[in-house]
Amino acid sequence: MRGRQQLRHAIDSLYAGGQATAEAYVPLVIECLRVNDVGQAKRLQSHMDRHYFRPSDTFLHNRLLHLYARFGRISDARDLFDKMLHRDIISWNTMLSVYAKSGSVENLRALFDQMPSRDSVSYNTVIAGLAGRGCSSQALGVFLRMNREGFEPTDYTHVSALNACSRLSDLRKGKQILGRIYVGCLGRNVFVSNALTDMYAKCGEIDRAQWLFDRTINRNLVSWNSLIAGYLKNGQPKKCIDLFQEMQVAGFKPDDVTVSNVLGGYCQIGLVEEASKVFRMIKKKDKVSWTTMIVGYAQNGKEEDALNLFSEMLIKGVNPDGFTISSVVSSCARLAYLCNGQVVHGKAILLGVDNDLLVSSALVDMYCKCGITKDASVVFDMMPSRNVVSWNAMIRGYAQNGLDLEALAIYEKLLQEKMKPDNITFVAVLSACNHAGLIEEGRRYFDSISKRHALVPTLDHYACMINLFGRSGCMREAMNLINNMPHEANSLIWSTLLSVCSMKGDMEYAEMAAKRLFVLEPLNAGPYIMLSNMYATRGRWEDVASVRSLMKSKKVKKFAAYSWIEIDNEVHKFVAEDASHPQTGIIYEGLRKLIKKLQEAGFMPDTKLVLHNVVEEEKFASICYHSEKLALAFGLIKKPNGTTPIRIMKNIRVCGDCHQFMKLVSRIIGRPIILRDSNRFHHFIDGSCSCKDYW
Repeated sequence: MRGRQQLRHAIDSLYAGGQATAEAYVPLVIECLRVNDVGQAKRLQSHMDRHYFRPSDTFLHNRLLHLYARFGRISDARDLFDKMLHRDIISWNTMLSVYAKSGSVENLRALFDQMPSRDSVSYNTVIAGLAGRGCSSQALGVFLRMNREGFEPTDYTHVSALNACSRLSDLRKGKQILGRIYVGCLGRNVFVSNALTDMYAKCGEIDRAQWLFDRTINRNLVSWNSLIAGYLKNGQPKKCIDLFQEMQVAGFKPDDVTVSNVLGGYCQIGLVEEASKVFRMIKKKDKVSWTTMIVGYAQNGKEEDALNLFSEMLIKGVNPDGFTISSVVSSCARLAYLCNGQVVHGKAILLGVDNDLLVSSALVDMYCKCGITKDASVVFDMMPSRNVVSWNAMIRGYAQNGLDLEALAIYEKLLQEKMKPDNITFVAVLSACNHAGLIEEGRRYFDSISKRHALVPTLDHYACMINLFGRSGCMREAMNLINNMPHEANSLIWSTLLSVCSMKGDMEYAEMAAKRLFVLEPLNAGPYIMLSNMYATRGRWEDVASVRSLMKSKKVKKFAAYSWIEIDNEVHKFVAEDASHPQTGIIYEGLRKLIKKLQEAGFMPDTKLVLHNVVEEEKFASICYHSEKLALAFGLIKKPNGTTPIRIMKNIRVCGDCHQFMKLVSRIIGRPIILRDSNRFHHFIDGSCSCKDYW
C-alpha cells in the first residue's frame, strides 16, 4: 500500500514538472509492474502521449503492454500497440497473449497473420489460445504450420495440440503428435503424459490410457482425474470408483473435479445413496455437479429427490442450463406432476432455454404424459427446429392420450418434412394403430419399417403387432407372427401375449405364455398374478392356490398397486382400502356418497372382478375402495367446484370396474377425469373414455 502511495506521488510530481526523459519514465514503469498498479501505468502513458514522448526502443512500451496484458486491459493494450513506432517480437507476442487470454479468437488469428516474423512463443500462444477456446481444428492447423516453418514444438505446444485432438476425438492426429514426442524425448513430462492419457481416454482407447498412466512418472492430481474421467466416459463406472479409492490410498486428496466424476460413476451403477454422500462432500458445487446429481436421481427412479435437489440448486443461486432443465422436466413427466412441470417451464423461459431442443422435446413429452396434449402441441409448433426425438414425443403423446388419428397425421407430416423415422417412431405409430384397432394400417406401417425405411423391425415392433392382432381377435395370426419372427421371443413378447389373452379370456395361450415367463422372469410377480386372476374369474380356485403356492416357493414378491393425485402442488398417494391418510374418514364418507349417487343412476359394482374366494359383502367392500376411487373422492373433496379435470395416476392398469366407475362419475358430475395408468391415458368426458373401452 505504501509503495502504491509513493508511486502515485512520484507520478504526480512528474505531471507537475512537465516534460520528462526516458531515464525518468523507466523506474516508474518498472515500479508500476512491481506493485501491479495498472491505473498509474495508464497515467504514465497519458503523460508520454501529452508530451509527444517517443522512446527510441521498445523497452518502455513493452513493459506497459505486459502490465495491460496481465490485467486483461484489451483496449488499453491495443491503443498502445497501435501508437508504437517500434515493435519487436516481444511486442507482438504480448499483444497475442492479450487476445488469447480474453478469448478474442478472431483478433488473435488476424494479429498472428499480420506478424512480420514469428517465433516459437508466437506459435505456442496462438495454439493454446485457439485450443482453449474450442477452436481445435484451427489450433492443429497452426501446429502443422509451426512444424512446416521449422520451429521445434515444446512440451507446452504438445499439450495444447493434444488437448485439441481430445476435443475433436482425432486419434490419428494425436498418434502423429505422440510420435514427435517420442522422437524429441519429451514423453517423461507429466503434463504431456496427462494430455496423452486424456486424449486416448476421450478417443475411446481406455486401455491405452491406462498403459500411459501406469508409466507416468511423478503423477499429479490431473493424472488421476484424467483417467477417472476416462473410465466414466467409456462406460466403466465401477473402474472409475475403484480408481478413486486407489487414488486416496496413494495419498492424493480429491478435488471437486474428481468428486464430480465419481458422483457420475455412482449414479451410473445405481448407487444413488453413495452418490448423494459424495455430492455433499463437494465444497464448491458448480452447475455440472448439481446437474450430475439431479440426472442421477432422475435416471434411478428417484424423481422426487431430483425435483427437491433442483429446488435446492435454485435457492443456492446456481442457474441451471438446458440439460438440467430437460432432466427435471422429464422427472415431472414420469411422475405426471403438472404443476411442477409448469413451474419448470416458466423457469426455462426466464433463463432463455425454452427453445433449446432438449428442453422443448422434454416439455412436449411432459405435457403429453400429464394428459395436456394441447399444451404439448403448442410447444411442438413453436419449436424453431425439431429432431426425431421431438416428433416421437408428439406422436407417442397423441397415441397414449387416445388421439390415434392425430398421432398418425403427425407421422405423415414427419415424412413430408423429409425427417427420417427411427425404431421409436414406429413403436409410437404401431401403438396408435393398436389403440384404434387399425389392423390393415398397422400391417402397412410394419411392412414399411424394412421395405421403405431400411430399418430392421425390433421385438418392440413385433410386440405391437401381436397386441394389435390379439386385441382384434386374430390370435392365430399373433401366434404365427411369434413363431416366424427372426428373433427369439423374449419376455416382452410373451408378456404381450399373456396380456391379450387375459383380455380375451384365452386360457390355452395364456397358460403357454405364462409358463414361458415363469422361466424367463421367475421373480416377476406380474405373470403369476395375471394367470391367477384369469383362473379366479372362472372360479378355478384350486389353480389359483397352485399359482400362489408356486409364487411362495420361488419367493416372488407382489408389487403394491397404488394411485396418486396432485392437489395444490402436493402429492397424495393411496392404496386399496387405504386408512393411512389424515383425512381418511372424510374421504370414505365422500366416496360412499358418490357410490350411492351412481347406484341411483343404475351403477352396480362388478364384484366378479374381485379375485378372492370370499362372500359377496366382502367383494363389494373390496372393489368399492380401490386406490383410484379413493384418489378421485379426495380430489372432488378438495376441488369440488370448477371445470378443470381431476387428474389421477396409477402404477398398474386400471380394472374394468374402476374404468366404468370413472365414466359414470364424469357424466354425473359433468367434469372431466384424466386417469393415467401403466398402459395409457384415459380421458373420461361425459360418460365416455378416450380409449373407446379398448384398453
